[in-house]
Amino acid sequence: MLILSMTNSEHISWSDHWLVGLKKLDEDHQDFVRIIQSMQDANMDELANLLEKFESIASSHFDYENKLMIETEFPPRTCHIDEHNAVLKSVSEVRALISLGENKIVESLVEELAKWFPGHVIHLDSALSHWISKKQLGGKPVVIKRSLNLHHGKSA
Repeated sequence: MLILSMTNSEHISWSDHWLVGLKKLDEDHQDFVRIIQSMQDANMDELANLLEKFESIASSHFDYENKLMIETEFPPRTCHIDEHNAVLKSVSEVRALISLGENKIVESLVEELAKWFPGHVIHLDSALSHWISKKQLGGKPVVIKRSLNLHHGKSA
């Protein structure tokens, strides 16, 4: 039983830094982190099922976001949707390789997903959340984030 070792990246764990202020997106993102964590901790025998579960979660979430972007005419939707499609394509390709017995490639995919997720949420999904909140409510969402290091200093 081979356990994945994530030597090139840190083990992902949830951070409130990734909250975007839309409940469904935030809940789905927490699910993403949980499944990526499970894949980081999994043995090779468990990975095919976990990757299938990730693909299902990602597909559903991306469909939801894509629909929001199209309905609200989110300006950078094409780039955002293209990124979703690229992730799903990579997952599908790796699942096909697993079916051929090439299990080692999953380690690279899991590592890349752990690296990809934070930037995607911080840059693309937070912008989407701001856009939707502005269109629906007239302003940005208020997001309360726990466990952030805030430095208090004297103002000049």
